Amino acid sequence: MVVKESPDSVVWQSDNVEKAKRFVFLETGNLVLYSSNGLKVWQSFDFPTDTWLPGMNLTAQQALTSWKSSFDPSPGLFSLRLNPQLFNEFELVHNSINVYWSTGNWTGKAFVDVPQMTIPYIYNFRFSDPYLPTASFGYTERSLDGSVEPPLTRFQVDVNGQLKQYAWSAETESWNMFWSVPEDKCGVYGLCGDFGSCLVSTTLKPCACVNGFRPFNDKEWGYGDFTGGCRRESGGLCADNDGFNEIGDVRFDGGKTVSFQGTRSICEKSCLSNCSCIGLYHNETSNTCNNVYGSLLNLRNSSSNGLKKDVFYIRVPRGIVKKNVHRTMVFVGSIVGSIVALGFMGMILLVFKKIIDYKRKDRYDDDGVCPGLNLKVFTYKELNGVTRGFSEKLGHGGFGVVFRGELSDSTLVAVKRLERPGSGEKEFRAEVCTIGNIQHVNLVRLRGFCSENSHRLLVYDYMPNGPLSAFLIPDSPNLCWDVRFRVAVGTAKGIAYLHEECRDCIIHCDIKPENILLDSDYIAKVSDFGLAKLVGRDFSRVLATMRGTWGYVAPEWISGMAITPKADVYSYGMTLLEIIGGRRNVQAPQSAGNGNAFNEGRDGEKWFFPPWAARRIIEGNVAAIVDSRLGVAYNLEEANRLALVAVWCIQDDEEMRPTMGMVVKMLEGVVEVTIPPPPKLIQAIVAGESYHGIGTNSGMSKVNGCSDYNVGFSSAGSRSSLSNLSSPLEPKFGEV
Repeated sequence: MVVKESPDSVVWQSDNVEKAKRFVFLETGNLVLYSSNGLKVWQSFDFPTDTWLPGMNLTAQQALTSWKSSFDPSPGLFSLRLNPQLFNEFELVHNSINVYWSTGNWTGKAFVDVPQMTIPYIYNFRFSDPYLPTASFGYTERSLDGSVEPPLTRFQVDVNGQLKQYAWSAETESWNMFWSVPEDKCGVYGLCGDFGSCLVSTTLKPCACVNGFRPFNDKEWGYGDFTGGCRRESGGLCADNDGFNEIGDVRFDGGKTVSFQGTRSICEKSCLSNCSCIGLYHNETSNTCNNVYGSLLNLRNSSSNGLKKDVFYIRVPRGIVKKNVHRTMVFVGSIVGSIVALGFMGMILLVFKKIIDYKRKDRYDDDGVCPGLNLKVFTYKELNGVTRGFSEKLGHGGFGVVFRGELSDSTLVAVKRLERPGSGEKEFRAEVCTIGNIQHVNLVRLRGFCSENSHRLLVYDYMPNGPLSAFLIPDSPNLCWDVRFRVAVGTAKGIAYLHEECRDCIIHCDIKPENILLDSDYIAKVSDFGLAKLVGRDFSRVLATMRGTWGYVAPEWISGMAITPKADVYSYGMTLLEIIGGRRNVQAPQSAGNGNAFNEGRDGEKWFFPPWAARRIIEGNVAAIVDSRLGVAYNLEEANRLALVAVWCIQDDEEMRPTMGMVVKMLEGVVEVTIPPPPKLIQAIVAGESYHGIGTNSGMSKVNGCSDYNVGFSSAGSRSSLSNLSSPLEPKFGEV
């Protein structure tokens, strides 16, 4: 096969030795050339680009390589490959040298750092000859229940260096991204190039140049290729009068440091004495210097929670400042001579601005922005002051960044700056009024908003105890059982209100501990509800924030089916397991000897908690999954209730999941909770898909028959139950 630019100019040709007679483009996406004898002489699957399709094998001699930019398909700097020495893991690399993410070693069932692979929702994986140069890894798709066609999926190394997983949605006729690594795009090595900084909160353009620098190639940056980095706007380096600009508490890729003791002044003198020194770190507490040499790739915020420790100062020419001062002296006469005319023109412009602002205000605020609601309209300038220049970040997610703010009356607020708003000003205000009208004790209250030019910001009540996720990490403060139970019930009530009591059903789409906030009394408040409309119907952005694992996203979402409120029920069930266990669903196992039964794995490896926990719950051993920090200080009856509800919520078939209203009744003891059938993640373990210390012979055969139950919802008037239609064992919730 030959591709020509003109009759005499060959751009590319296949390297098959035997002449091809015909070619076939298969439904798998594989282009195959056949000889006259019907033998396969060449196929495109042997020459991967940036996309990995089902049925395609990657060997030690192949790699997925990103495009250079969204408009340039030539090879970029980022690749996915098998480890070229051990052939036992996949790794993402920059420029074929710098590894910035890996799957971890192959265990025989999955990769250590991708434990979700043990849950065969939509894939079958195969690894031939691991640990050998002939290693080959591939995957095929599988349907969720065997009755429908498998979902269309693909992996891709995108232009910004992340490995992303997509599923085709026939409903929206678009690709939904539901998994990506590194989860933080700023974790991609060298993404923003030399003297470039990575902005976690920015979706469209993740990179910017530090002050005093500009893109090395404006055209490439415009196309989304930031790896070329930045250059100084003017002036060279290595002059006696160079200075330093403070960058802050940051990390970067590349570069080497030389450490020594000294004040900041000593650090600067040492750096200025060496032309290769491009900047320095200084720690005022310890008086430690670290001079930096070489490249300064991909600057990004450090993880020191805003506490300045090692502050970085970048070396810049002082000539820039002096040049500006000199220019000011030269033109000072002309400036003084023009000040009267400029002042007069400024007064005219000010009058016109006041008129325009008045008309704009009058257009939207005849009777208040939202009649009957006490929503304040803020200007961008006001919120810039309230947040002190958006300096104190509380967190970020799929919709934007949240900053701490303080109003003039000393009231603390949380200001969310939305990214890529999907509607005009009028539509935005209408949606804000809808959100502002949603009032519930377990939902975060909206105080006001800003809609000015391209700025879209929401102002909420401040939650002093932060997100629930802060209590689910190692060495975090321990929540007593009463608080955990109250948080679980309160969260369920908040979601149920969105689903069943609002005028229009609101599907949250992103239930997770980060979006469950705790007030001063540890009352749960669900946040980020209704924001999908404000940023447009780009659900792939929401999916990208759902902790990037197959197990957390409802199976029907992955397969591209229509989304219903039951998707929130699934996510709530996963969150409920985290509340009970006091841990994240994916993390390294706790060290041995702490009394928790969840210590069957090997140190340093990551566990996927839900299958292990759900199995113990169905066995009746709920105590094994309860946070060991609680000891015996918890209500066993409540723990059993929460645990059984969690497993009902994570059923693969959405029809078998309860509604959130039913969840509330079960949690409060109004409705009896029975033993649920095992979800597929449990059935996988029963079938032998064990992972690390998860065994397969602990009596699960007694409940394996539950997978054959025919279970459905029924309702009559105010009664609502989940009843068995065929089995005498009747695995039902019970009746009111």
